[in-house]
Amino acid sequence: MAEVESICQQFADIFHSKSKLENGVCSVTLSRTFQVIIQGKTSVDVAHAEISFESLDSSGNALNLAEIAVLQEEVPRFVWSLSQQGIIVSAIHNHWIFTEPLILYVHLQAVEPPLIFAKKLANSFLYLNSKPVY
Repeated sequence: MAEVESICQQFADIFHSKSKLENGVCSVTLSRTFQVIIQGKTSVDVAHAEISFESLDSSGNALNLAEIAVLQEEVPRFVWSLSQQGIIVSAIHNHWIFTEPLILYVHLQAVEPPLIFAKKLANSFLYLNSKPVY
């Protein structure tokens, strides 16, 4: 368990964030810095990035998952960067309608060491207009 705790902390450090370890799942929550309006009302809770890993095995591989809120115009470059690094983009869709600006959610997955996944994802954040922050 101490190894998972250490890796979880290092995972969060890559994103300049804090981690949460619960039931063997290490997660990091970040926010995007753009303002979102839904049906004319400001929302501060929908532009996020949720990143996690679980099922760490003896070889150091884990199931890494993420859901990132992106602006429509960010999708092509961001998805290209992810795919170039071998990260699977498993879904791109909206969660909300009547949003300004239009935001989509990109779902990612990879089985590999969590710190490698985190570094790849942090690298792909450079293709967004603004990096997710803690």
